[in-house]
Amino acid sequence: MALFRTIVSVGSLSAAARRIGATPMLVSRRLAGLEAELGARLFHRTTRSLSLTPEGEAFLPHAAILMEARDSALDSVASGGSGLSGVLKITAPNVIGHSIVVPVVAALLADNPALRVDLTLSDGVIDIATAGLDVAVRVAVMKPSDMIATKVADNPFTLIASPGYVARFGEPTTTDDLVGHPCIKLHAMDHWPFTRNGETHRVRISGPLSVSTVDAVRAACVAGVGIAMLTYWDVNKQIARGDLKPIVLADANPLEVGIWAVFPTRAHMPARVRAFIDALRNRLLADADVASKAAEEFE
Repeated sequence: MALFRTIVSVGSLSAAARRIGATPMLVSRRLAGLEAELGARLFHRTTRSLSLTPEGEAFLPHAAILMEARDSALDSVASGGSGLSGVLKITAPNVIGHSIVVPVVAALLADNPALRVDLTLSDGVIDIATAGLDVAVRVAVMKPSDMIATKVADNPFTLIASPGYVARFGEPTTTDDLVGHPCIKLHAMDHWPFTRNGETHRVRISGPLSVSTVDAVRAACVAGVGIAMLTYWDVNKQIARGDLKPIVLADANPLEVGIWAVFPTRAHMPARVRAFIDALRNRLLADADVASKAAEEFE
């Protein structure tokens, strides 16, 4: 089962062989044995390509469940009361990954010597089942029914500007006013999402600076280049310190999004995954309390 998932993840038998430290011939034989046991061909194989058959597509989620059941069984007996064990595979966006997920992971590793963590930071959406990941941390508008997911924290979009910018140019009071202000654009985000009377309303923005990362948007906003829209957890520390000021509009509210933990399946969730989600939620709650108190003191 592990080999099957590895082949799906890396896309070839030779790459799977390198990943597990085996020969391509051994990988081919093991795959053939699995297909013989199942009585179905799992991959279309040519000299240049490898792709799942319909039977392989159908079998993939079951393989994930079986592997998770094995990991859960091992977790229940292998730790011997010494804490979490096994490999926890996580993906998360870059900003939240650096500022929140890494400290959470560091604390888990310190408390659980037998635990190992494989963390992938990416702002792209990774297929966690295909990649063999345990959990994805995502910032999105999502309902629990959309995927196998649980909401960890609210993370609303927030309009912000530096106090220096507001002192020089004032601040918008409606969405129409945004046209008269330089807006710092994140690549591929020419429209900012708001809600008005319960419906999503997108406002086209323009400005002298367009950048590729959230970090760059935030830095430019702190420097007074213009107005920006980022999520709360991207800017809460800067707001608490007084480096940035939230802007409230009279006719619309920025779109509400959340921080979600997404899983390939709820069945047989390993203890290390549950522990990570609990630790992530507790960290976000604690940071929100600290940021709120700091903002109150600043005001």
